[in-house]
Amino acid sequence: MRRYSLSSADTVRTMATTPIDEKLRVDKIKDGTVIDHIRGGHALEVLEILGITGKEGAIVSLAMNVASSKMGRKDIVKIETRFLDSAEVAKIALVAPEATINLIRDTKVVKKTRVQLPNIISDVIKCPNTRCITNQEREPITASYQVVSKSPIQLKCLYCWTLVSDEEIISQFTVRK
Repeated sequence: MRRYSLSSADTVRTMATTPIDEKLRVDKIKDGTVIDHIRGGHALEVLEILGITGKEGAIVSLAMNVASSKMGRKDIVKIETRFLDSAEVAKIALVAPEATINLIRDTKVVKKTRVQLPNIISDVIKCPNTRCITNQEREPITASYQVVSKSPIQLKCLYCWTLVSDEEIISQFTVRK
């Protein structure tokens, strides 16, 4: 495989002459988590849900809009030395319901699970209805939702029956600039 320097002054010309049949290879991670089968274009939302900015010092590999025979296109996130807890996996299920989580130890997959979107979701997002009882300070009630649709994801608040779309869910996890 030919290697090209990206620091040379003629980077544009060099990249244009790169053989088309060569592929970018991302190294295996020794220990950590691989999140695969994220809907194309949603990997940055997954990173934001996990609070990954790139400043933490951990090695993070990101592939977006990769060809997939099942999904058409998909994203992949590899996070070195980080293992996800159940709350993080639940949030990922809301924005990437087809995702698989691979736990890696010594470069080997030791556990592979598909995220599960339960029928009832509690205490993960706020109800967008400001008048919902779950948003009242004097009422210590946790927001709970019934999953109405899994594709696209749509939730229904069990207290005020407000329907919550996938865009609204994503907006609660991400900061739009």
